[in-house]
Amino acid sequence: MKKALYGFIAASLFLLGFTTARKTGESLIDNKKMTQVGIIVEDIEKAARAWTSFLGMEEVPGISIAEGHKSRPTEFRGKPSNATAKLAFFQLDNITIELIEPLEGESTWREYLEEHGPGIHHIAFDIEDMEHTVKLFEKAGIKEVQHGGWGTGEYAYMDGAGSVELIIELLEHYRD
Repeated sequence: MKKALYGFIAASLFLLGFTTARKTGESLIDNKKMTQVGIIVEDIEKAARAWTSFLGMEEVPGISIAEGHKSRPTEFRGKPSNATAKLAFFQLDNITIELIEPLEGESTWREYLEEHGPGIHHIAFDIEDMEHTVKLFEKAGIKEVQHGGWGTGEYAYMDGAGSVELIIELLEHYRD
């Protein structure tokens, strides 16, 4: 738990320095408010209980299954994937903590768990134009590793290895 917290703090400070140092040209992220930290876990039920206790919450959040949506199916490294994962969300005053337990299929979640073990997988920002933002990231050398969606939005994981040293998740929530 301490390792994840220290990693989150270090990543946050690094990212703040990265965005502050970027003074010319178009910003990759217009919204400078980080909205989520995603943590890969091996056992979501156990991890959710631990986080519930750590945060002093009364109830463990519900656990849902993430899978591709028919209108925005999951792609991993540019190819269709049947990736699924268990998710649990802790909504705090200033940020959401997302726990992710990889289940089936090829995904950045599974890849991270196999290469690094449990830990901070990504930080997320809400955006308004997925296609445009992904192009900006790719132009800056930060490639899309996974993309998918749900009924009211979509996400893209951008591989920041070599620049910000972690995955950046772009979240677009569609408006009615």
